[in-house]
Amino acid sequence: MAAERRYDGFLPGQYTIDGYGGGGFQFAGMSHRGSILALPDGIRAFAPTTFAEVDEASLAPLFALPRGAVELMLFGCGPSLQPIPPRLRESLREAGIRCDPMYTGAACQTYNILLGERRPVGAALIAAP
Repeated sequence: MAAERRYDGFLPGQYTIDGYGGGGFQFAGMSHRGSILALPDGIRAFAPTTFAEVDEASLAPLFALPRGAVELMLFGCGPSLQPIPPRLRESLREAGIRCDPMYTGAACQTYNILLGERRPVGAALIAAP
């Protein structure tokens, strides 16, 4: 009997985002309902359901990475563009991470392009209902 592949909220490795919509994402031949955090060490379920809920605590896996692992963090804010709160922007800057907020669909596309170029990129992607 073949071993069953199980996700458990964290999938090690880097993967492109193959689909977005209906409240979730497709990547690595599977789908996930809800928001995701895509980092160089893997893709994980991300608790925030709105961009307003994104803060330093929710981004703890990003801040735990070695300095330089992520140089640009994309924020897919959902269906509306929102500014990065000043305190979060400063925390990212102190960690050597630039940030760019955009609609989630655009963030998925940009992430895929930068990942294909082997750039040190991460993405916090809010799923829209």
